[in-house]
Amino acid sequence: MLSRRIVLSTALAAGCAVTLVAPAASQSYPIRPIILVVPATPGGSNDTIARIVAEHMGKTLGQPIIIENVPGAGGTTAGRRVAQAPADGYTLMLGNMGTHGAAPAQYPDLRYDPAKDFTPIGRMAGAPAVIITRKDFPADNLAEFMAYVRRNQDKVNEAHAGVGSQMHAFCTLLHSLMGTKTARIAYRGGAPAVTDLMTGHADFSCISLNSVVSQIQGGTIKAIAVASPQRAEVIKDVPTAREGGLAAFQVSSWNAIFAPRGLPESIVAKLNDVLVVALDDQDTRRRLLDIGTEIPDRAARAPQALRTLVESEVARWSSVLKSAEAPLR
Repeated sequence: MLSRRIVLSTALAAGCAVTLVAPAASQSYPIRPIILVVPATPGGSNDTIARIVAEHMGKTLGQPIIIENVPGAGGTTAGRRVAQAPADGYTLMLGNMGTHGAAPAQYPDLRYDPAKDFTPIGRMAGAPAVIITRKDFPADNLAEFMAYVRRNQDKVNEAHAGVGSQMHAFCTLLHSLMGTKTARIAYRGGAPAVTDLMTGHADFSCISLNSVVSQIQGGTIKAIAVASPQRAEVIKDVPTAREGGLAAFQVSSWNAIFAPRGLPESIVAKLNDVLVVALDDQDTRRRLLDIGTEIPDRAARAPQALRTLVESEVARWSSVLKSAEAPLR
């Protein structure tokens, strides 16, 4: 009887120890640098947004957040990597509308489920899409652009950041609305695609506004229309697609932080808290707004709000992309 009591007491103590260790580990988090995987090349809008916000978050956490750029396959290479990483809070991902919305409709062998294989932390930023062209493209407004592309489908080309990327999804929607099929050139990120537009090696693209504000303002590329209900503050002279006669072309990009599935709730709460603080910081907000980024309100930054957004975006883009007749590449 005595030995049985000892065994039971030992088992109970062990169980209590396990219960106490998990919260203690979470409370001490983080004890080393955190990796934030960005599914894009350095220098693009996703990379810039990640660095601005991660800088403030790292200071609040007391550990640096190191940006690791993993471009390729429209960002899905990064998605696969993070989905398979340990759920310990030390590997995070800057997901977006491409990796966590459009990708399932574009990649039958995606090997991750945006809604099931990640723990949502919080939404970070967003921006309306904008139709851009090389600066000497023979069209100055949306009506002229649509007419020219329709007449010259076998001559013009579109630059995008890879099948499944936000850029690719934006222009797939545009092609379906215009009824066009042009050559579509895939790059390893938005930055090299924009560079080829600037040098005249590509004709047009669809991209989030925050990726190209300085180029539009500097006149190195031409903005045809912005896909938002109202004109954007940073390029007020550029009409909306609605004003140009294509009201259905309303679409925005978004960025958010995800962790692998199964991240402890206490770590989720800590990461979301520091994200909210970063987005409320006046200097961080100024830097984001200056590049044409929209900052979500507090309700939209919550993990559950992000989970709902992912589910709705997967459904939306599945419908748009699978029914679109535009070629994938």
